[in-house]
Amino acid sequence: MKYRLLAGVSALVTAAALSACSSAGDSTRDADQAGGVTTVDVWLMRDSVSAAFQEEFTKGFEAAHPDIDVRIQIQEWDGIGQKITAALASNDAPDVIEAGNTQVAQFAESGGLTDLSDKKDELNGDAWLKGLAEPGSYDGKQYGIPYYAANRVVIYRKDLFEKAGVDAAGITTRERWIEATTKLNKGGTQGIYLPGQLWYALAGFVWDEGGDLATESGGKWKGALDTPEALRGMDFYARLQALGKGPKDSDEDDPPQAEVMAQGQVAQVISTPGGANVVIENNPALKGKLGFFPVPGKTAGTPGAVFTGGSDLVVPAAAGHPEAAVTFIRELTGDAWQKKLAVAMSYVPNRTTLASAVAGDPGASAMAVGAANGHATPNTPGWAAVEAENPVKDYMTAVLTGGEAAKEAAKASADITRAMNAGS
Repeated sequence: MKYRLLAGVSALVTAAALSACSSAGDSTRDADQAGGVTTVDVWLMRDSVSAAFQEEFTKGFEAAHPDIDVRIQIQEWDGIGQKITAALASNDAPDVIEAGNTQVAQFAESGGLTDLSDKKDELNGDAWLKGLAEPGSYDGKQYGIPYYAANRVVIYRKDLFEKAGVDAAGITTRERWIEATTKLNKGGTQGIYLPGQLWYALAGFVWDEGGDLATESGGKWKGALDTPEALRGMDFYARLQALGKGPKDSDEDDPPQAEVMAQGQVAQVISTPGGANVVIENNPALKGKLGFFPVPGKTAGTPGAVFTGGSDLVVPAAAGHPEAAVTFIRELTGDAWQKKLAVAMSYVPNRTTLASAVAGDPGASAMAVGAANGHATPNTPGWAAVEAENPVKDYMTAVLTGGEAAKEAAKASADITRAMNAGS
């Protein structure tokens, strides 16, 4: 599957985009009440569901709700921010839209989403994954309903671990992870391949220490990489990164870390479980030799904090059938279909109480453990500006190449502060 961790959104839309946007077309809108049957129009994203799951769900939903027909349109991630913004500003919005969890705040700020706060109880909101629920809220109101999640785990080589006498089950804390990785980092084997700019992993270590990327006070945001907690997170990242040969000035896509692991001398990478499939595609000889474990935390029994990627479901304020939209969301995020979706797509279900649904999938079950300590980036539309220039990456490279951590963190924090408040 394509795993989108953060999709940037443009808040500006041209008049041409507005006029071009249509969820289903005016003619079908006029006819959708024929025979007393309501048609709920839904936008789901490419690879969020398989064709087989979509067909099964649609048949099951319509059988349970004979007064509602489902019309699903699959959308592409590329350019989806602009397309959703245009739809929300039009009079012809779909009834339900799948949005990236970190996109919801920007759409809510525009006033284009329906407040679903009063639906939290009936949708099991008390057990939602924090990394999906928190970015789905804005200004104290819940606009996004958690749909599914995915996060990073450690993919490791079982054979290299066995050769080095390392038991993955014993890696229960970050310090034990360092000890095991040091033992693995010998004889031409990289204990871990960790590029210098994997900032999602850094964020997890910062959160583990009680820090954050940015904090809000009095309506203003301030970069927080220069706090003692965040600096401790960067120190751990530097220790771990040194136990391999990952480049200090690029991220996991340059070169693609799965391809590096496929070359045969890397014991571990931090990735979504789907990365294992890419490794095997590039080196079929590694089939059966890859395993997974959650990113370790500071203490045994508590998994490391991870960035939770995934999607929320939202209802446009201009939706023609908001009640049917909520019914659709209730079914798709309910116990039965969440379990089926998790198994079919190797996702983490939207609630902590459903983690057992993926117990038979090693990668997904490792994700589910980590998801219980999942976090999201700062919940504000201004974070997109930080992503656009990403001073966090520059900061990481500066420290890893010898820069003074406190000085570089202060500079990066100032850049984050400026970017987040540029539009205020």
